[in-house]
Amino acid sequence: MAFRALLTRRTLAAASGLGANGGVATSFRGLQTFSLPDLPYDYGALQPAISGEIMQLHHQKHHQAYVTNYNKALEQLHDAMSKGDAPAVVKLQSAIKFNGGGHVNHSIFWKNLAPIQAGGGEPPKGSLGWAIDNDFGSVDALVQKMNAEGAALQGSGWVWLGVDKELKKLVVETTSNQDPLVTKGPSLVPLIGIDVWEHAYYLQYKNVRPDYLKNIWKVINWKYASEVYEKECP
Repeated sequence: MAFRALLTRRTLAAASGLGANGGVATSFRGLQTFSLPDLPYDYGALQPAISGEIMQLHHQKHHQAYVTNYNKALEQLHDAMSKGDAPAVVKLQSAIKFNGGGHVNHSIFWKNLAPIQAGGGEPPKGSLGWAIDNDFGSVDALVQKMNAEGAALQGSGWVWLGVDKELKKLVVETTSNQDPLVTKGPSLVPLIGIDVWEHAYYLQYKNVRPDYLKNIWKVINWKYASEVYEKECP
């Protein structure tokens, strides 16, 4: 029963910080499945920071693959549970975590970005801006810290700005592969997540991850991050 609870709409939504309807579409025999969310902008809208080709492949191919594979694993899980096949249930946990995390993380990532003409790159204001100054010294210092930790991350993963909703404190964390931020602590809520898998930048930046990290801030949606922060720290 504990494993079944892991897969509920409430638990996955809490991990993503997206709310109850964040990318969850339909149910499969009592377990929730995912669907690919639409982007709130055109694929080419983030150029030149991120090319339209990268955005289209990232969304249509990579994110879609996480959704497809999660839903497939969920169907296999239902079959295994109905048969009482405990080894199969245990084996499926890694696929569900990886692909479910991929969907959760990318659903946040798309909201973390905005075209320049729609406010992308505009520095945070209000309570989030004050919190950044208090916890990191300045927005520039925060950006430098996230860029350094993202560039240093071995292999694939994510670099996050999150808020500890219990301590009311901002944190910078990295996660490996497709692990959501919540895997670093149950009270952590993601504000900004930057994908540092090569599929997020290689077609444009080749193997120069630091250049990608430098330029992505030009289209970061601080307004969205501020809205999440104000919700968690009113």
